[in-house]
Amino acid sequence: MCTVIIHVPVSSDEPTRVLAIRDEDPGRAWDPLGRRWPEEHPDVVGVRDQRSGGAWLAADSSTGRFAVLLNRADVTELPAEGLRSRGEVVLDSVAGRSVAGRPRMHGFNLVEVARTSPGTAAGTSPDIVAAIVTWDGDVVRRTPLAPGTHMIAHDDIDDPETARIVEWLPAFEAQVPDAASAEWWRPWLEILARSSALDPTDERAIVRDNRPYGYPTLSLLVCAATIASTGVDVRYGELTEPGRWNALELG
Repeated sequence: MCTVIIHVPVSSDEPTRVLAIRDEDPGRAWDPLGRRWPEEHPDVVGVRDQRSGGAWLAADSSTGRFAVLLNRADVTELPAEGLRSRGEVVLDSVAGRSVAGRPRMHGFNLVEVARTSPGTAAGTSPDIVAAIVTWDGDVVRRTPLAPGTHMIAHDDIDDPETARIVEWLPAFEAQVPDAASAEWWRPWLEILARSSALDPTDERAIVRDNRPYGYPTLSLLVCAATIASTGVDVRYGELTEPGRWNALELG
């Protein structure tokens, strides 16, 4: 039940910005942002799940690809022993391999941002394309994202039935990231701080404690990503207490 906010610019000369808040079982060990797959993916940085070896978030600056995963309810009827880790699709995505067919895994929303081939005209920048890939256990769907600010959690993009999106998307829309700022994410972190006035079990909360809803997950960390024609920059910060906001310095 993670949360992702993404700003897609109108002009390809401006970067795409992503703020991702990870909800996970605090007892499930992970490796912080770094080069965690030196043999298979030497140029990839990401947040690695120690249990499965997959990624929650990953980026390859050399190819201009970025991906982050959110769990989603599904109708999968496969036995647990027949399921693959959803973290595999993140690494596949930054390697340029799209989700295809009927993946043998639980449902997910995958936020993908990719740099296309270089601009053809002299002095032009390559396009940055953003999309949501959804697997609900029945069909894989790909939804391109139009310019603007979007928000996604465990259901559809900008979902009007998801309480935290209804409550906070207008605030993120009103605070367009400053393309010239080296720390563009600070105003969005201020919105997260305001949202934490809500109890973490409130359906409208972004920094969350999901245990009352039947999930052992709490908000653990925040990443900010800048995807530009020149590469991908990702910053990372952990909450000192799961499910409780504290002032973060992303580095």
